[in-house]
Amino acid sequence: MTQKILIVEDNLSNSVLFQDILTFHGYQVSLARDGQEALALAREIMPDLILMDIQMPGMDGKTAGIILKGDPVTSGISIIALTAFAMRGDRKQFLAAGFDAYLSKPIGISDLLGAVQRCLGGEAQS
Repeated sequence: MTQKILIVEDNLSNSVLFQDILTFHGYQVSLARDGQEALALAREIMPDLILMDIQMPGMDGKTAGIILKGDPVTSGISIIALTAFAMRGDRKQFLAAGFDAYLSKPIGISDLLGAVQRCLGGEAQS
């Protein structure tokens, strides 16, 4: 069965790049532009994994991730935090907030695929 990934990213170039990479590797990808849209779409499609940008207008990714992890319906969905504003201690902070992994931008393809595979508990779906 094809694994579903929800990409939550307000930068269109980033979301298209992530979508192209993940689709090429056999994942079914959906897109959301902000935290509020991510909440609704996650509950609707129940993805196996969410790639969550942190800095977004409206509801930020950290808030959305905490809400998703606190909801019994979506708490089992793995979430990878993505941020361009990486500061010392951020990784620890996001993992403590319930995120399953943390990647700082710019993200290399092998780093992205490695984190996705680890969170999904397996190999790429080539």
